[in-house]
Amino acid sequence: MKRLTMRSTLALAAVAIAALTLVQLASARSEQKAAASATTVQVSGGEFFFKLSTKSMAKPGTATFVFKNVGHILHDFSIGGKKTPLIQPGKTARLVVTFKKKRSFHYLCTVPGHAAAGMQGNFTVR
Repeated sequence: MKRLTMRSTLALAAVAIAALTLVQLASARSEQKAAASATTVQVSGGEFFFKLSTKSMAKPGTATFVFKNVGHILHDFSIGGKKTPLIQPGKTARLVVTFKKKRSFHYLCTVPGHAAAGMQGNFTVR
């Protein structure tokens, strides 16, 4: 009973490989589904404005904000409790945020005085 035959060993190996393949396929499908439902929002910001390619997304999920500083001084982009570092003029940063609820989220530049000067707005998850 302790000794496995070569045939038994090969059969166990085949079952193990099949199981690993199924796990990998399921994981890949899950990642593809998440990527397909993700939203990418292009954000340009300068003195003293933000322009978003969309101001809403259809349902809760992950959004990637691609922020480009088109101004002449440092700016950042903050939303959903996350923010980019300060971005040099002409440079770009990515910010990935997962929205879990349907509601409005305030975005702004956190440099003192910039939000008050117009670098703020609302992004809606419907």
